Amino acid sequence: MNLLLAEVAQATQRLADAGVPSPRNDAEELAAFVHAVKRGELHAVKDSDFDARYWETIARREQREPLQHITGRAFFRYLELQVGPGVFVPRPETESVVGWAIDAVRAMDVVEPRIVDLCTGSGAIALALAQEVPRSRVHAVELSEDALRWTRKNMDGSRVDLRQGDALDAFRDLDGQVDLVISNPPYIPLTEWEYVAPEARDYDPELALFSGEDGLDLIRGIERTAHRLLRPGGVVVIEHADTQGGQVPWIFTEERGWADAADHPDLNNRPRFATARRAMP
Repeated sequence: MNLLLAEVAQATQRLADAGVPSPRNDAEELAAFVHAVKRGELHAVKDSDFDARYWETIARREQREPLQHITGRAFFRYLELQVGPGVFVPRPETESVVGWAIDAVRAMDVVEPRIVDLCTGSGAIALALAQEVPRSRVHAVELSEDALRWTRKNMDGSRVDLRQGDALDAFRDLDGQVDLVISNPPYIPLTEWEYVAPEARDYDPELALFSGEDGLDLIRGIERTAHRLLRPGGVVVIEHADTQGGQVPWIFTEERGWADAADHPDLNNRPRFATARRAMP
C-alpha cells in the first residue's frame, strides 16, 4: 500500500466517526481531487507526490461541508456541473426522475418536444434533458440570483432558454404549448428542520429546501403552473420526499383537469416522484 492509500484509510475512519454517510467514497474522491487523478489511479500516486492539503479537505468534510462544495463540482447523469454556496447540489435520486421524463418525452409523437424545468437550480435537470433528448426545446427558470450565478456557468454555450423568475408565474408566453413540465422543488416541511442532514440544512439554500408546514406548498402552486403550461395530453413530473408518497398524486386530481396521476419509486424503491397527464378536453 502506498502512502496515499494509507492516508485514505485513516481519512475514511475520521469521516465515519464524524457521521459522514459515505466515508470511503468521500475520502477517495477528495484524494483524487487534490492529486488530480481518477479514483482508480490513487495507487499510482508516488509517496513523494503526496499533497498534505488532502487533510485540509478532510477537515472540511468532517465539519459536514458538502463534498461538492469542496471540489466545486457535482456529477449528474452524463454531466459535470459547477456548484458551490448559494445553489442546491443535485442528488443522485433525481437522476431517476429525469430518466422517467426522458422516456416519456421519447414516447411522445412530437418531433421537437418542448420541455420546461421549474426551479432549475444548478441546471442539472434542464441540461440533462437537452443533452439526452437532442431535438428538444428546453426552457428553465430560477428565482434566486445566488443560484443563477452557478446556473449561468453551467448553461454557458448550451441551447437551454434560461430565465430568472418565479416558477408560479413563469413562461406565460408558452401557455398550452409545453409537452413536459418537470421540477425538483423545495419539499421539506418546516417542522422537519432539525432532522435534515447538516450538508443540506447548513449549506444548501433554504429557498431550495423548505416549503410550508407540510412541505407541499410550492408543489400545490406548481400544479396550477403545469396545468397552464401543458398542452392537453402533456405530462408533469415532480420530485417529492420519500415520506410524501401518496400525498402528491392527490394534488393532481381529475377535478383539477388531470388524468393518470401516479407515484413512482427511486432506485432504492422509495416513493420519489409523481406524474400526471393534463386531461384531454
